[in-house]
Amino acid sequence: MASNLYQMKNIFYTSMLVLALASCTSRVGNASKVGKTQAAVTGTQWVLADDITNKPTLLIEQNRISGNAGCNNYFSDAVIDTSAGNFSAKNIGSTRKMCNNMTAETSYISVLQEVNKYVVTETTLELYKDNLLLLKFNKQQ
Repeated sequence: MASNLYQMKNIFYTSMLVLALASCTSRVGNASKVGKTQAAVTGTQWVLADDITNKPTLLIEQNRISGNAGCNNYFSDAVIDTSAGNFSAKNIGSTRKMCNNMTAETSYISVLQEVNKYVVTETTLELYKDNLLLLKFNKQQ
């Protein structure tokens, strides 16, 4: 019974986080630039723009991404096509430390795997699923 309650709470918190991310950003931003040629992002570092503690980071390297999801480090192969603004990271792996808020971290990685487009400016990186803005990052100095 306690295990089921714990699972239900995790599902609820994950759903709320995903809804919060989607509602805060939804179709705002640079959606009109989605699917168009984008600047290269190889060799750049980003931090999630949302106002949460332990903000996730994103490092983009040649055909690879990595970063910290709030507690654990993560990594994945990535396909980035500047000519069409495509961005894809599937089968993201991570370290396995247990932390206080694993729900937020799990949600972040799950949302990151849904991304298929990106729009970049000098200071921001927006990650989309089609025309829906999922994640917004600020450039790290």
